[in-house]
Amino acid sequence: MFNEICKGKKGFTVKNVDEYYPTSGRVILHVDMNAFYCSVHEAEEPDKYGGQPTAVAGSMELRKGIIVTCSYAARRLGISTGMVVNRALKLCPDLIIIKPDFDLYRKYSSAFMKIAYSYTPKMQATSIDECYLDITGSKQFGTPEQIAVEIQRRIYDELALPCSVGIAPNKLLAKMASDMKKPNGISVLRLRDVPRLLWTRPSGELFGIGSKTAEKLRKIGIDTIGQLANTDEATLTRVFGVVGGWMKQAANGIDHSPVLDEREQSKSVGHTTTLPNDISSREDVHRVLLNLSDQVARRLRRKELVAGGVQLTIRTPDMKTITRSKMLLSATDNAEDIYIESKRLYSEHWGFDKPVRLLGITLQHLTAKQDSAIQLDLFNYEKQPKKDSLTETMDMLRNKFGENAVVTAGMLGDDPSVLIRNHKIRGTSLQMDHLDKPSEDKSNKDKPNKDIP
Repeated sequence: MFNEICKGKKGFTVKNVDEYYPTSGRVILHVDMNAFYCSVHEAEEPDKYGGQPTAVAGSMELRKGIIVTCSYAARRLGISTGMVVNRALKLCPDLIIIKPDFDLYRKYSSAFMKIAYSYTPKMQATSIDECYLDITGSKQFGTPEQIAVEIQRRIYDELALPCSVGIAPNKLLAKMASDMKKPNGISVLRLRDVPRLLWTRPSGELFGIGSKTAEKLRKIGIDTIGQLANTDEATLTRVFGVVGGWMKQAANGIDHSPVLDEREQSKSVGHTTTLPNDISSREDVHRVLLNLSDQVARRLRRKELVAGGVQLTIRTPDMKTITRSKMLLSATDNAEDIYIESKRLYSEHWGFDKPVRLLGITLQHLTAKQDSAIQLDLFNYEKQPKKDSLTETMDMLRNKFGENAVVTAGMLGDDPSVLIRNHKIRGTSLQMDHLDKPSEDKSNKDKPNKDIP
């Protein structure tokens, strides 16, 4: 099948491409990179990592850390995402543990997105390693399968990265299809295929349904996607509210959500940091909150946004998560304002007599700075221009010389919060600031070592 499809593009065997596109409706691809972080390291250093059991661990204390992702060679040996490194090394003593390099991942992400974007302007990136493409208007490149094959081939030839591609009439089914064949598979999932291919699967395998919802479904006698598809909507709505109607539609393969070809304005900007040891002292907590405030404010200013609210996340040693939020009197992009409010939230809702294992700050109710009227303090308004000028100068210095070029004494320490300024080793799969303009050419310094046209 692969060779037959590959006859396309440079010598199409398909006489009428129009037959492969619906007269009404859409054709959606979901491109999902396989074991992305590990694959990037293998692409960079094939002699060192090629075909080896590898894992990227998200903690500097690697033996106590959690595996973020692992290679398919490691998966065949029983290693899985979320496993503690100690346990993984017992299963596979030869497992190669790799420290994360988010700068490198972002460069490869931009490169594969650029390839995908060349087939349609309707591209929606949902994380650092996956995106949706609406190719309904891309007939000039061939049939949907030919386009999928060519994207997959180019990503492998140009970047040495494997990916899976799902082809479907909507985003939901495209996502489900891309999961069917990994690594390096291409799957087609039509609406008429849903009963045969999906209905026998557990309800928890339906994209969008988490483990807690699946457990709740089991309690009312719904174990499979097929049972969910055939359950009375009123029953589901009574138990789950408006989500019940969505679940029934999704189980029947129905999804009308569009591919958002321009990224929506961020709804929130946040950072969290997991600490290697419990902390409780005022000094330690304030240092972590200061570093978090500094970096979320930096990201906010890069996006030219201001925040109207601050949310504090606390995770206890027994993994209980607590969130508390507060609306600000005036929208801000200033780290000091965010730091003051986060300290206040911590003191009011937790205090310094109980240990914490994770802290996070999320900025909410974001608006474009140019559209926001920032209320100035009556007694300090004359100082605000100087304050803004100083912040702008500090941002310029850090943009040029790195995040550690200008720091305050209170930011210094040896906990992981200090490392969030190191963009090389810190990041998340959902942090996609690097994809703001996927069509824009990047300079050579922003490209991976592979040759990218």
